Amino acid sequence: MEQATRALPNVTYLDQQPRAVDSRDELLEGLLASPKSIDPKWFYDEAGSALFEEITRLPEYYPTRTEVDILSTHREAIARCCGRDCVLIEPGSGSSEKVRLFLDTLRPAAYVPVDISAEFLFESAAQLGVEYPWLHIQAVCADFNGDWTFIDALPAGRRVVFYPGSTIGNLEPADAESFLRRIRRLIDTDGGLLIGVDLHKSGDRLHDAYNDSKGVTARFNLNVLQRINTELDAEFDETMFSHRAFYNGDARRVEMHLVSDVEQSVRCDGERIAFREGESIHTENSYKYTVESFSELANRAGLALRESWFDEEQLFSVHYLTAED
Repeated sequence: MEQATRALPNVTYLDQQPRAVDSRDELLEGLLASPKSIDPKWFYDEAGSALFEEITRLPEYYPTRTEVDILSTHREAIARCCGRDCVLIEPGSGSSEKVRLFLDTLRPAAYVPVDISAEFLFESAAQLGVEYPWLHIQAVCADFNGDWTFIDALPAGRRVVFYPGSTIGNLEPADAESFLRRIRRLIDTDGGLLIGVDLHKSGDRLHDAYNDSKGVTARFNLNVLQRINTELDAEFDETMFSHRAFYNGDARRVEMHLVSDVEQSVRCDGERIAFREGESIHTENSYKYTVESFSELANRAGLALRESWFDEEQLFSVHYLTAED
């Protein structure tokens, strides 16, 4: 697939994937901590990325279809805010599906998908390059939550960051503020940020979205154990763990956990990791915001809301931000 990507005249690829040893150390540190946790970026190996794409098509999972509706309905207004001939940067680009909704309207000078899953990035960039032969694509394999050392290699031009899917909600509020500060530096005074933010709503609606009837979200959560087995030469047995997702109303976040069904000890990178029955690995948070609370977060990072768009039920929001005056 790398060869196919390079064969396309409008697609280039920059590999800044984290060193394997650094990644393994980070992963093991979380598993040895108390309480145990891992970064949700570990979900997105090839199998995990495919499962997440399946999640986005589930009837219970409202965020994707509502955001798609917003982006489709308001593409002209969004393009006016972003401005033509910008350098459009998408951290955590996945399949680059949502950007297709307004590429023809926006006509950016370049598109920069950034993703940690190399194979998935290869495939997505190659497919996009075929569909949009006029578009210069510079695919970057990197951990966008790490150091953005790839910035100097980006095409010249006014930078607009596209950050859909309410991925900002996966970050702790302090980390979300730091991330937005980094984006503020990246876009400078003439660029912008187009971001999707999931809105606060009833706990029942949120519970159903993360506990779908087909069990796809459960498989997505459990798949991370296979990723750990690969990365750390571990022996996790996914049949000994259960998916648990619930809405934490006090923190205004959905939490996902992998709960040990029994007392057990798992070999992992030369260590033995002990689990009590009922003990969990905290795999993901998904914070929900009001427009006011997200605006306050953005302001602290030096950004200001300029335009906002919503679906009819006010389940989801898309905002365009620029540097604060």
